[in-house]
Formats: sequence, C-alpha cells, structure tokens
Amino acid sequence: MRIPGKRVKRTRLIQTEKFVVAVEVELVVPVDDPNEPCYEAETIDLLRQVKEHAEQGDVEWLARHGKVYAAVDAA
Repeated sequence: MRIPGKRVKRTRLIQTEKFVVAVEVELVVPVDDPNEPCYEAETIDLLRQVKEHAEQGDVEWLARHGKVYAAVDAA
C-alpha cells in the first residue's frame, strides 16, 4: 500500500560487524501528518534484507543495492 504524500530520498546506513552498507531509500511525508517522514513497508523489508545479507557476507547482493564498506582490522 502506497502512503499518499511527498516522497524524499535519503541515504541510510546499515551496520554489521564486518560491513557498513549505504542504501538510498524513499521516505514519505504523509499528508495527514507532515511533521516527519516515514518508511513504507517495502522500504522496511529492503532494509531488513540488507542487514541479513550483510550479516551473511553476501557482498555481491549488497553491491547491487547500495555502497558497501568493509571493516578492516587495526594493526
């Protein structure tokens, strides 16, 4: 279900122990409550999938959906 309202794009960072993934997502400023943008269900599902794939180390999938940064061990 699409929420009526203005759509804005934002970059969200998903962090795991080994990766940080920057994903551009769409938020909606609802007509009924324009105080704060909110996520639609599809966006929340995408963010959950990104976290799951990051935890599994699926860099190929992550690279198709955002920018992937890998943690390096300090010397």
